Amino acid sequence: MADLFPQGLLNPALAYSVSAIGSFLGLTFAARARRSTGLVRWQWLILAALALGGIAVWSMHFIAMLGHTIPGTIVRYDPLLTLVSGLVPVLVMGVALYLVLDDHGTVRLLVSGALLGVGVVSMHYTGMASINLHGEMHHDLGPVIVSCVIGLVASTVALWCARHLRNLGAILGAAPVMALAVTAMHYTGMAGLHIVEPGSLPSGVPDGAKATELVLPLIVGLFVFLLICSLFLLLSGDEDDRRDYTRASHRSVEHTVQRSQEDYVPRHGGPTEPEERPRQDDDVWTRRR
Repeated sequence: MADLFPQGLLNPALAYSVSAIGSFLGLTFAARARRSTGLVRWQWLILAALALGGIAVWSMHFIAMLGHTIPGTIVRYDPLLTLVSGLVPVLVMGVALYLVLDDHGTVRLLVSGALLGVGVVSMHYTGMASINLHGEMHHDLGPVIVSCVIGLVASTVALWCARHLRNLGAILGAAPVMALAVTAMHYTGMAGLHIVEPGSLPSGVPDGAKATELVLPLIVGLFVFLLICSLFLLLSGDEDDRRDYTRASHRSVEHTVQRSQEDYVPRHGGPTEPEERPRQDDDVWTRRR
């Protein structure tokens, strides 16, 4: 059986922290996507999918995999399957966010949550299939079912948070909970993993790349990409927060007297009387006859 915590709590704590950061970034980007329109909305939506699917889910999974060891067995990873396992949660997360951000119906939320749950579970077991070693991997049915249920519930809750949470305090409170669910799903699935040794002792190293050679550059590249995109979008500002100072305010329009309004009546007075012309009797300089 695989050793889940060969380095103590250091590796799980690091994986959980990365998932929490990705959850916070993803929920923040999703909140901005709801307030935006046009191209800016799509940019925030893509960033939300990358943060939630790429960092909170996929990066957490493979950082946790770095801490798994199988005594007496050399572990290598298939590059293609590893890449596929990283693309699946990002794409599915993007589709699920697109479906729920504009529709507040419960049916749409449940369908999108189920779709995202399948994507998260597929990511996990595709990542497991990318492992090459001398032996056969077997998964107990109980932990697999529990991990699938956790993934389904966590996906639905994540979409609900992405659709409803707006202020920073709520997002800060939801991100650790989401990270805890993702981490629990991963380690529950790994708890049922068993390795059956081959009948004959094989020689050589299994095909594939080391985890540090393949996964860490991808994770670092994903973080750098997200930070650059976030910087550019933050500098561009929110379209909804910009005020159009070229338009006259309602107060200025209210108090502006148009020349065409001949029947204008002042607010603090009655109708203006036409100015009377002075009579000759009122002229002090007019000589009386």
